[in-house]
Amino acid sequence: MSPVDAPKTTAVFAAGRLDTLLGKYTMYRLILLVLAALAAYSLLLNALGWLTFGIPQMLVHLALCLGLTYLSNRGLAALFHVRPHSESSLITGLLLYFLFWPTFMPMDLAGVALACVLATASKYALAWRGRHIFNPAAAGAFVTGLTGLNVATWWAATPAMLWLLVPGVLLVLYRTRKLLMAAVFLVVATSIVSAELLHAGLSPGTALWQALAQRPLLFFVGFMLTEPLTLAPRRWQQLALAAVVGGVFAVPYNFGFIANSPELALLVGNLLAFLVGQRGGLRLQFTGSRPLTPSTTEFSFEPSRPVRFMPGQYMELDLPHAKSDGKGRRRVFSLTSAPGSETVKFGVRTAEPLSAAKKVLLDLKPGDEVAATAVGGDFVLPRDPRAAVLLIAAGIGITPYLAHLSSGAAQDRDVVLLLLARNPAEIAYAAELQASGARILVRLADGSVPPSFVTNAGNGGHLDGPALLELVPDITDRAVYISGSPASVASLRRAARKAGGRRVHVDSFSGY
Repeated sequence: MSPVDAPKTTAVFAAGRLDTLLGKYTMYRLILLVLAALAAYSLLLNALGWLTFGIPQMLVHLALCLGLTYLSNRGLAALFHVRPHSESSLITGLLLYFLFWPTFMPMDLAGVALACVLATASKYALAWRGRHIFNPAAAGAFVTGLTGLNVATWWAATPAMLWLLVPGVLLVLYRTRKLLMAAVFLVVATSIVSAELLHAGLSPGTALWQALAQRPLLFFVGFMLTEPLTLAPRRWQQLALAAVVGGVFAVPYNFGFIANSPELALLVGNLLAFLVGQRGGLRLQFTGSRPLTPSTTEFSFEPSRPVRFMPGQYMELDLPHAKSDGKGRRRVFSLTSAPGSETVKFGVRTAEPLSAAKKVLLDLKPGDEVAATAVGGDFVLPRDPRAAVLLIAAGIGITPYLAHLSSGAAQDRDVVLLLLARNPAEIAYAAELQASGARILVRLADGSVPPSFVTNAGNGGHLDGPALLELVPDITDRAVYISGSPASVASLRRAARKAGGRRVHVDSFSGY
């Protein structure tokens, strides 16, 4: 290994370990933990004299926000005969804690209480087909501001908070893969705010510092703009949305009782995302399952209405379970059925140890229903059918490719699929792969002989750059797609780069 390659290799291994660690938590659980840490940090800062709210005021404010969002959520869930999502309600409460000023003033407390109830109610009243349209905390804060009872101050935008806010935001954005979206928003918003401050006579350094440290840009982009349920489904749509929201966030305006505010900017973005996305959740009726391999199972559902998606995209399922395993209720699964099918299917690894959500799936009986809350993802093939592709799957990483192959992708383009599995019994969807028309390469870890319809790609668990180049000599002319566990993806991406792959797309399976 050359000295130049060593830092890159170290960085890839570090990223793989971080992906594996963060994969133990769903996005919702991670955001909840980070916000809780920030709330505890704010109390510490106040005790040290870096914040001046007063400990009693902050504790009462925190208890009010968490208590009212939690209780109102449970009450409304009972009224609408749905299961309450406690994590979501606590996240909303913590967001409102950082939006409104901690105080004992009766009018201000009434405003905070109203914001908490309105935020929770927006999940049910401002919803379409069971899915809320607007960020609940932003909706509650905006409507409360219109009443005059209280106005959101976004006090989280305090220089003292940056020591924990910055790493917390980076952690969330890395886990949600929204770093580029955040960068687009920050560039647009910071440029506009800094230009305004420069025009007011500030120096460039001071203008940039005030924009990032004394405006709620970082808190806004880390915990609110990138909220999964209110995002557009495609990456390019999310980037365009970030630019639009950045402009609405930063440009000053005042139209009577409607004035510039972060919460209004977010609501505008939420509405735009709703208009271009899968509008609302849907119900999926379980129709049956079948074993794919000794360690994987396919689950089939009939949707309550047609589902719009592209091959390679995922669906998020809400799988309530009484005994939480720390990963939350929602799970993301790649769709294996072709668009337009009467059923939607998911291939899931079901080997022990099983998560609580997987136990829910395995316990389903025909006729049982689960909720699907989102469709999205950009693990899609190039639009040009002449563009050749290399699909690399590690184990259950085969699932996002099934929708591509079921849609006839290998009939229209040059497709090579390289599958890494433990042994022949662990090759999922063998019949579908044989009928796909793609060139199938299989590399088995135990050294046994793969099925006759595939090409033997050698044996052993590790695949390095030279070995990959030998298997696919024209890899430089192909768009490369890699799917599997975070550790497998990190290793295979490194191999693809060393083999000459220039356009590498990845899909890590974490948070199961």
